[in-house]
Amino acid sequence: MKILFCVGKSYYSIHQNMVRQLEAAGADVCCLMYDEAQDKQKIIHAIHDAEIYITAVSPADREVIDAAPQLKYILKTGTGLDNVAIEYATEKGICVSNAPGENAISVAELAIGLMISISRMIPQLDRRTKDGHWNHSNGFECYGKTLGIIGFGAIGQRIARMASAFSMKLMTYGVHKDFDQAAEIGATFVDLDHLLAESDYIVISTSLKKTNFHMIDAGALEKMKQTAFLINVSRGALIDEPALLDALKKKKIAGAALDVFESEPPVPPLPHLENLIATPHIGGTTQESIWRVAQVTIENVRRFIRHESPTHVVNRVDTFK
Repeated sequence: MKILFCVGKSYYSIHQNMVRQLEAAGADVCCLMYDEAQDKQKIIHAIHDAEIYITAVSPADREVIDAAPQLKYILKTGTGLDNVAIEYATEKGICVSNAPGENAISVAELAIGLMISISRMIPQLDRRTKDGHWNHSNGFECYGKTLGIIGFGAIGQRIARMASAFSMKLMTYGVHKDFDQAAEIGATFVDLDHLLAESDYIVISTSLKKTNFHMIDAGALEKMKQTAFLINVSRGALIDEPALLDALKKKKIAGAALDVFESEPPVPPLPHLENLIATPHIGGTTQESIWRVAQVTIENVRRFIRHESPTHVVNRVDTFK
């Protein structure tokens, strides 16, 4: 069974190990590496005889799917599926699965790290100190503050559990309402306007859909406290970046910490603002999380080759009937 594996930089250290395990399962693996894995024309050329397509952020849109008449299965190495045309894949009878929750610890830890870093301006003060300046700065404590979490899936729940160590008041908003988990953690579901108005910190951890594109726009930013911080560890397109740029320049909010951007790498001047921390989409990429996702991916390929249903299938197809 032929596999096209679009290898991102995060998988460089383990992709050869993955390929060996996939080949041992009976697969013939073709790899596109790094920049090639983002070149749609190279993907289209390489996928023409593939039956399985493994992708992290490389496109799996209609054009790519149409270029693969033998394609039966798309595996997303991660949670977010905004780069996969799920409905079109379903029409074509192509199974789609992801690996939800495997990177939740890593993303949640980064969110907490960004929250502390933007509160105390750690990267900015590190840079100034290394440049020979010794300027003190008054930051903010996270302890006892109100944290609003947009999205209460595996990542949002992990963030809430970690933030509870700071005795933070926890509010959450989103389509996924796990009331049992919220009660156990001590989080309260509220509407978006209430979350925006009352939170000292807002963390975005929801998946990107057509319905929430630019959900944090100029109007949403106007509702936030002037002392509030915005943190995004999900997808850049959830924030209207020109509106955020304006809000940060005019100090309408205290600051932002972004691991994701609508265009990556981000376009200046947004990443150069002093009251913004920028990281290069590293939320889910720790040694531990990459290996967990790899194991889910390898096992699902094995299951597929054995004509068994993979885990975490996100669409309904009759492949396994």
